Amino acid sequence: MKAAIALLVLVLTYLGMIAGRIAWLRVDRTGIALLAVIALLASGQMTLDDFGSAVDMPTMALLFAMMIISAQFAESGFIDLCARTITGWGGGTAGLLAITVAIGGALSAVLANDILIVTIAPLLIAGAQSRGFDPRPFAIALAAATNAGSAATLIGNPQNIVLGAMGHLGFWSFLKINGVPALFALGVVFAVVWLQWRRRIRDAIPPESREPPPVTVHPIDRNQMIKGVVALIALLVLFSTPVPREIGALIIAALLLANRKITSRTMIAAVDWPLLLLVSCLFAITGALNDAGIAAKALGFLEGHGLLPNNLLLLAPFAAVTSNAIGSLPAAMLLLQIWPTPPAGVLYSLALLSTLAGNFLLSGSLTNLLIAEQAERIGMRFSFGDHARAGVPIALLSLAFAVLWLALTHTLPVMPHPPAPP
Repeated sequence: MKAAIALLVLVLTYLGMIAGRIAWLRVDRTGIALLAVIALLASGQMTLDDFGSAVDMPTMALLFAMMIISAQFAESGFIDLCARTITGWGGGTAGLLAITVAIGGALSAVLANDILIVTIAPLLIAGAQSRGFDPRPFAIALAAATNAGSAATLIGNPQNIVLGAMGHLGFWSFLKINGVPALFALGVVFAVVWLQWRRRIRDAIPPESREPPPVTVHPIDRNQMIKGVVALIALLVLFSTPVPREIGALIIAALLLANRKITSRTMIAAVDWPLLLLVSCLFAITGALNDAGIAAKALGFLEGHGLLPNNLLLLAPFAAVTSNAIGSLPAAMLLLQIWPTPPAGVLYSLALLSTLAGNFLLSGSLTNLLIAEQAERIGMRFSFGDHARAGVPIALLSLAFAVLWLALTHTLPVMPHPPAPP
């Protein structure tokens, strides 16, 4: 009975995530995951102590610390300065698009994407409108570049942080393997968006004489920007030492919170608490599979039928489908619960492929949805079709190169290994 209830809750949770909401209720993925945990607690299948022990605290600590460090860049005006650099570009429109892709990709590799997008997207869209440009290609380029750039590093997005923490992956080895495909993907983003939208980008029209959309602007504080850059460099240096990643990140976050200019309440308020709650709940929900003995049976079934995604032939479609259906983070956490000790090559490849696959659809990643939400808030329509027009070819081309790269570098075999003779 315990196994049946745990499996039912898991299936309903992930079906709810696919649907995005429950029937007529406005319930997002975090709400669905929280309801599932409450169901497990109410049915007696889990206690609060079980919930606490299921959550991997080093992962949560690193996620929290990265959000605090990213908040320093937002509150100091650094991200605003980057947005002004883009919209104030005085060169050609091709250069304007290129600098959008470059800045979006670079920032997403080292900052929390949710804080980055909430800060930079409204400024970029409003800036493009003020210059008479159609803001849609720049919004698409920012979304796709953010996904591509975040694939390069261990701290680029939540699923990379989870995979790196659970698999004890090295920061610099991660960058060495995934950095080249991420750079290629950024080139693909520029080429596809430019080819599809170059006329709309070139043919600027005089901006409408209406009230500019309201956007949040952070004042530029040079000293606080320097402090953020120094903190980020110190974090990367600590990644090369034996100090646990989460401890080093927490120390730097604590130093940033002890700030005479930016209040700790402001920094803490910038943290994406719903995302942290989602990760905590997913740890508990997938952990219930292990407690009920379902995870071990599922692993045995996959091994026995040659369906374990330890090769690119199976892992690539798994990453592409799950990232656009249930999300890269829930899919990665489910796989890690069923298969707790996968080879490092599987983790590197899953992080890369699932992140790049997020460019397929508007619902493929949180970044895409955040940009669409920010665009809607300031009066710009950013539709599913607008995104898919560029997102599908970007995803296909970048995934094809990523698979080729992973195969050529022997990170993961293309085909399954033949079963050992009895």
